[in-house]
Amino acid sequence: MAERRVRAAVVGTGAIITVGHLPALAAHSAEAELVAAVDIDPARLTAFREQVAAVEGIGAPTGYTDLAAMLATERPDLVILGTPPALHRAQALAALRAGAWVWSEKPLCLSLAEYDEIAAAEREGGPYIAVVAQHRYGSGTVHARGLLASGDLGAPRVAHCQTTWHRDRAYYAVPWRGRWATEGGGPTMGHGIHQNDLLLHLLGDWTEIRAMAARLVHGIESEDVSTALVRFANGAVATVVNSVLSPDEVSRIRIDCADATVELTHLYGHRNEDWTYTPRPGLADEARVARWRTPAADRPSSHAAQLEGVLAAMRTGTRPPGGGADARRTLEFNAALYKAAFTGRPVRAGEIAEGDPFYSAMHGNHPDWAPKEAQ
Repeated sequence: MAERRVRAAVVGTGAIITVGHLPALAAHSAEAELVAAVDIDPARLTAFREQVAAVEGIGAPTGYTDLAAMLATERPDLVILGTPPALHRAQALAALRAGAWVWSEKPLCLSLAEYDEIAAAEREGGPYIAVVAQHRYGSGTVHARGLLASGDLGAPRVAHCQTTWHRDRAYYAVPWRGRWATEGGGPTMGHGIHQNDLLLHLLGDWTEIRAMAARLVHGIESEDVSTALVRFANGAVATVVNSVLSPDEVSRIRIDCADATVELTHLYGHRNEDWTYTPRPGLADEARVARWRTPAADRPSSHAAQLEGVLAAMRTGTRPPGGGADARRTLEFNAALYKAAFTGRPVRAGEIAEGDPFYSAMHGNHPDWAPKEAQ
């Protein structure tokens, strides 16, 4: 791969591929080309290929309705998964076993057990799997994480993580949404996972979680709102809210440190201007405050920003950003949130292991939440 473009294939040709991944591939067309596209709907596949043809330099993908046939014929270097969550496990395993690296939309899979099965199919030096976590890669996030890690803002003390969005009944009319077996959960897994991941990216390891969940409006299997209290290894405590019931939609992270509050307010993506830094009262170090507020560049959070790191990892045979134990930590956080909410007791990091019902399913076979066929 060091002397040629990476040969990429997409699986699924829906909105997340066209809106997120096509621009990313176009931005890196000097390093990667799209050689194949897979979709079970021939008409949708044809429309997608026509759309790609209008993007200069991205490639001319061959269309397939079968993943196995595509892998055997094209032997791609990178497979990008944009299919519904329940399909990710089998598709990721097939791609890895065919020798392709995988970049998958969140959630990568529906349980910690599935994650560990996928991770076991990775090989030293690649192929590896990475999970889309585009909010980590905007310049504002890079700047904030550096300040937090260096201690320049003072010790983190209190944090808030908010994903309060709105989804109507038509949204849940899509058969795979709101069901444990196909989506893996409600807004905790399908929506708030992005902000939850970013919170962990900024604050590091969590140690304990207490939570509540409810099904207040939608007639679905999973929750439509969840809340949590979280303790981090660095001593900080945080509140987390995930909702699809909120008319005023916002995504927000706020971290109160000893010397400043850093806050990100956006919806589906952010730029430097979406980050604010508020010094503590009485702090008079103007040069220090200016350093907080002036990142060197303004790069929006995007799939393109993360793809740069994935391609670099492929060329060096190293684990890509958004993979490995780091990605597992986010999935474990969600499993622990569900376990804490459904059992009514605190859950500690590391306690959900093989044999725990929440290791194999996010609903943990809880009688009030699991579908009848799973109990």
